[in-house]
Amino acid sequence: MRDKLLFAGLFAVGLGILGASWHSITQANADTSVPADHSGPVMVIDVAGEANGVIRVALRDDLAPDHVDRIVTLAERGDYDGVVFHRVIDGFMAQTGDVEHGKEDGNARRWGTGASDLPDLRAEFTSQPFERGVLGMARSQSPDSANSQFFIMFAPAPHLNGQYTVVGQMIDGFDVLDAIKRGTGGNGAVVGTPDRMARVTIER
Repeated sequence: MRDKLLFAGLFAVGLGILGASWHSITQANADTSVPADHSGPVMVIDVAGEANGVIRVALRDDLAPDHVDRIVTLAERGDYDGVVFHRVIDGFMAQTGDVEHGKEDGNARRWGTGASDLPDLRAEFTSQPFERGVLGMARSQSPDSANSQFFIMFAPAPHLNGQYTVVGQMIDGFDVLDAIKRGTGGNGAVVGTPDRMARVTIER
């Protein structure tokens, strides 16, 4: 599988710049954009570390069916279990999902540089805005380079609208999201012991 080092570098630069501009934004109330008739899968993330609890995300297969299918596949294979939140920018987003290099007992310098053994995905951009609690798929410079990594928004970030694929919206666990250990520096890299997704399951 090809090396994903570029993945971390380019995404870190982009999120670092955006994160700095959004650092001072007051966090908004939970977005209610999940349709009342949502019947898609729900991702359940058991978070462990400084944050302890459950985050539930309604996966929007009506917006991004291929990306949702990828997350469901990786979750049901157990690939997300034990993966750390390696980049967390206060007031912006928390990134995780590196199933290749992102385990807590792995090399911290490689967190965020990996992907799954499955092919990259073609972009499924929509007009759905990046609001608080939205789950978006991480990518490198190419729009069609999303694979396994994703991020969850602490606050709205309209700069991302139409540039990254919206995959889901949180429906529960905002207190857990807000407690995730923050990173440092411009790119929000977490030092020491990061919080992790102890277990990720899918409700249908």
